[in-house]
Amino acid sequence: MRISVVIPNWNGAHHLPTCLEALRRQTLPPLEVIVVDNASQDHSRALLSKQFPEVRVIALPRNRRFAGACNAGIRAARGEAIALLNNDTEADSHWLEHVARCFARHPDAGFVASKLRLFDRREYLHSAGDFYSRRGLPGNRGVWQKDEGQFDTEYVFGACGAAAVYRRAMLDHVGLLDERFEFSCEDVDLSWRANLAGYRCAFAYDAIVYHKVSATGGGVLNSFYDGRNFIWLLAKDVPTEVLRENWRAIVREQLRITEQALQAWRGAAARNRLRGQLAGLAGLPRLWRARRSVQATRVISSEALRALLDP
Repeated sequence: MRISVVIPNWNGAHHLPTCLEALRRQTLPPLEVIVVDNASQDHSRALLSKQFPEVRVIALPRNRRFAGACNAGIRAARGEAIALLNNDTEADSHWLEHVARCFARHPDAGFVASKLRLFDRREYLHSAGDFYSRRGLPGNRGVWQKDEGQFDTEYVFGACGAAAVYRRAMLDHVGLLDERFEFSCEDVDLSWRANLAGYRCAFAYDAIVYHKVSATGGGVLNSFYDGRNFIWLLAKDVPTEVLRENWRAIVREQLRITEQALQAWRGAAARNRLRGQLAGLAGLPRLWRARRSVQATRVISSEALRALLDP
């Protein structure tokens, strides 16, 4: 399998050498490595030109955030599969080899989740694939737990966008990342659309990538996007039967988030979370309009859907 690697970058010159040197050591070399630069103001482009001449650089005139940069790279990529990789990562040398084997073992899989471990605590997990709960919350399986193989299942709900690999054929069918989400939950939205259309996410638990969590994002700013995009996922992607069966738990969870943010009002992250929730509610009309086309692609059965969701 020929795999293109797409790396979004914004002022990440201090991360890029570790990330790109790891790709040079792959036992299955990538077909190509594409760095999409989001109008960086540091020396990222000069570094790439001087130290990594094999890398293809797409220089965007403005910052299109994670989703926009990834989409630009996906459109330019030539591989049968496209791997999205954060610039603050270091992939194990067998990463792509094990991803390709996972695809071969699971021909029904439209995408593959890598195993993400913490960069500075290498036996501990950041994500053993994504889950989505019946309470309307996405999350990383096994986050902060020591990796002892307890999450090494064959399939998961979705792939964390820090190291997710998608078949080109699946993306041609369900579409690319929704750029309205910008850089939070855009991967969860894509996982929902893929699952609804009948594509499964295989978990390549031996394909390991080490991640400097929140080194290039997160924190106060991410609180806004989490608050907004959690609501947008419910409006756009979650099937009606799931909303009907779990609406009380979903509402309670949103109210719990609001209450916690109000209690911590003095903190910038809490205030941003509340602003995000308000923005999520304000954006509901256009997400509801997008919902119709997403739900029209559904082929997954009710039984399979319930099994997919974390209780």
